[in-house]
Amino acid sequence: MTTPWTAGHLPGLADGDVQWHTLAFGDGAQRIEVRVPALQPQQLRALAQRVRAAGRRELRSLRVSDIIAIVDAVIHRLLDPSDPYRLEALRLLPGVSGYDAEMVRLGLDGYLQRFRAPQLHRFVAEDFANPKVLDEFQPAVKGGAVRAFGPDLLLHSWAGNVPALPLWSLVCGLLVKAGNVGKLPSAEPVFATLFARLLAEVHPPLAECLAVTWWKGGDAASAAAVIAEADTVLAYGGNDAIAQLRAQVPVTTRFLGYGHKLGVGLVARAALDTQRAPATARLAAHDIARYEQQGCYSPHHFYVQRGGKVSPRDFAHYLAAELGNLQGRFPRRALALEEAAAIAGWRQSAELQSFSDDGMEVLGAADAAWSVVYSDRAQPLGPTGGGRGISVNAVDALDDVVPLLAPHARFLQTVGLATEPRELHRLADALGQAGVTRICALGAMTSPEAGWHHDGRFNLLDLVRMVEIEASAERAADALAPYAQEQP
Repeated sequence: MTTPWTAGHLPGLADGDVQWHTLAFGDGAQRIEVRVPALQPQQLRALAQRVRAAGRRELRSLRVSDIIAIVDAVIHRLLDPSDPYRLEALRLLPGVSGYDAEMVRLGLDGYLQRFRAPQLHRFVAEDFANPKVLDEFQPAVKGGAVRAFGPDLLLHSWAGNVPALPLWSLVCGLLVKAGNVGKLPSAEPVFATLFARLLAEVHPPLAECLAVTWWKGGDAASAAAVIAEADTVLAYGGNDAIAQLRAQVPVTTRFLGYGHKLGVGLVARAALDTQRAPATARLAAHDIARYEQQGCYSPHHFYVQRGGKVSPRDFAHYLAAELGNLQGRFPRRALALEEAAAIAGWRQSAELQSFSDDGMEVLGAADAAWSVVYSDRAQPLGPTGGGRGISVNAVDALDDVVPLLAPHARFLQTVGLATEPRELHRLADALGQAGVTRICALGAMTSPEAGWHHDGRFNLLDLVRMVEIEASAERAADALAPYAQEQP
């Protein structure tokens, strides 16, 4: 029997001081066991205090450009095909996540490239007109001076639906110079562990500024021990899990939750001639297949405009063919019993409806690793069964989709849009009013740009507090300076 792989990064704690819990992934020869640290509440609280002190001592003394350089060095290691950390990630992540190994490799490469130095400088500049406010007081336009301070301790509660997801919030925490404690997801405990260990290797003083641990979902005592020390709590996951965690956070502690969202694709007639339609369907299929619609940005519906040389129904057939091709290249991961049941239920419901509705068609064999449900009428927004299941709906005009989206504003995030330039901004305005926060090209739905405003919010500004020196304080200080003349 193979030795379990050890997850976590626990500054100040030896393995013998820790109780361990073993998570199992896969079956038979593909089985991987990962042991995760199950600390006692008092250990968690002491760990959080240690990380908080180290963050103030080590991170606050670095310039933000220094932190970017350190992260850049880590990312270049993870992109190096011969680096042991990258090899370990590519060995473990497919088995732990269940995703196809080549999909993981390509997805990881594209994702990591968004955290290189040029992209991180743009990331900081997106939130701060003058990034130096993260280092020192800077002149304010209205007079006086201003500086941004990150939390002393930032608690991350991560979801495990997409490999390497913790990188986003960890880098944000480092850029605002916070001490960071991360709760590993049981579904993917690998990447955050590797990142923390590599960061400590690249820049050893930061080894104590970051802890990666685990506790069982619903363990209120463990969560409370870290929450008691945190200034800010950042949570990803399902809406129920986020609500449960939010209920434990005091009103004096900042809470930022990123819950369940639905992605949508809109295809205008301009993208539906005989040359563009197959290419558009190929891009849409990649958005569907990448990470099996598990991301908050993944599409579940495509609304396709009538009037092009290729009809919406024909587009659905193109899309079905592309999903079939992708299954050969990137096989769908094995499904859990409840996932398979959800997909089967969604498909069977569509098949039953198609018997009495000539405008509806279900494409793909019942045992295929994908399904396309086509409808001549626009269907209400809602999740499909996932697992590469997609709803394709014909509409007369893309404007007709906006009223379908607006009632679900709190679940809206990403829209993949294929339309001509003069329509792009007009539609974007209507979609924004409906609640959409990100509009991108098809093929890019699951690959947000560096510095995107996650769920319409600021990644870094939401984490900091601004400290101002008002102009009145400067004037009063001038009056008390040794060189100030006494007034008669």
